[in-house]
Amino acid sequence: MTDLIKSISDFQGELFALGAALLWALSSILFKTLGKTIRPLELNLIKGISGFILFAITSLVIGEVFTTIPPAAVLALVVSGAVGIGFGDTMFFEAINRLGARRALLITILAPPMTVIFAWIFLRESLSLAAWIGILITILGVAWVITEKNKNEQEENNFTWLGVFFGFLAALTQAGGAVLSRWALTESSVSALQSALIRLLAGTAVLLLWILIRREKIGLWLKPVPKKQIWGVLAAVILFGTYIAIWLQQLAFKFTNVGIAQTLLATSPLFILPVSALQKEKLSLRSVLGVMISIAGVALIFLAG
Repeated sequence: MTDLIKSISDFQGELFALGAALLWALSSILFKTLGKTIRPLELNLIKGISGFILFAITSLVIGEVFTTIPPAAVLALVVSGAVGIGFGDTMFFEAINRLGARRALLITILAPPMTVIFAWIFLRESLSLAAWIGILITILGVAWVITEKNKNEQEENNFTWLGVFFGFLAALTQAGGAVLSRWALTESSVSALQSALIRLLAGTAVLLLWILIRREKIGLWLKPVPKKQIWGVLAAVILFGTYIAIWLQQLAFKFTNVGIAQTLLATSPLFILPVSALQKEKLSLRSVLGVMISIAGVALIFLAG
C-alpha cells in the first residue's frame, strides 16, 4: 500500500494532466448540446467568468492569501492567461472558422513539442531520450485519431494559409502560456489554485475585449428562455471542464515537467472514444490503433520518469 501511494506521488503531475484531459473530453461531448444554443466564443466567456467566480469563492473559503505572491509571478501568470487562454483560444476559433475543426486540431498538436523546446530554452528543463520518444509517439497517435474523416461530417474543402497561421499561433501561445505558468509555480510560493484564478481572469478579460472589438451580440441564446436541460449541461461544463480541469492543469504544471504535462493534456481527444463506445457508437480500426499507439507513448513517458 505504501509503495502504491509512493508511486502515485511520484507521478502526481502526470496523473493530474490525464485527469484534466479526461474532463475536457467529457466536456467536449456536452459542448455538442450547448453548441446548438450558445456560440463558442460566448460560451468560453461564460465559462471563464463563472470559473473565475468559483475559484474566487474557493480561495476565500480556504483562506488563500494573494498578497504574498511576488509581483513577477503575478505578471507571468497574467501574461500566461492573456496569451495562452485568451489570445490562444481566439486564434484557435479563427483557425476552426477557416480550416475546420480537424485541421485546426492537427496544427495545435504542435503545442507539446513547442512547449518542450521553450522549457529547455527558458527553464533549462531537459528530457531523456525515452521521454522524447514517448512524447512523439503520443502525438502521432493523437494526430492519427483526430485526422480520421467522420462519415457523418460534411467535407472540409475550405483551406487558407491564414487559417494555418492562426492555428500555429494557437499552438505557440498554448506553449508559451504553459511555460510561463510552470515558471511562476516553481519559482514562487503561488499555489495551483491561485495561478488558475489569475490565468483565468486574464484570459477571460482578453476574450471579452475581443468580443467588444468585433461588436458581437451576446445573450441572444436567452431569448426564448432555454430549456432546463441547457442550464444543467452548462453548469456541468463550467464545474468539470473549467473549474476542476483548469485546477488540475495547473497542478500538472506544478508537479511535472511542463513538456510532459502539455503532451498528456493533448490526449483529450482519445478519451472521447471510450465514451463513444459506451454510447454504442462503432469505433473504426484506425481510431482504436491510434489510441493504442498513444497509450504506448504515455506508458513510455511514465517509464522514463
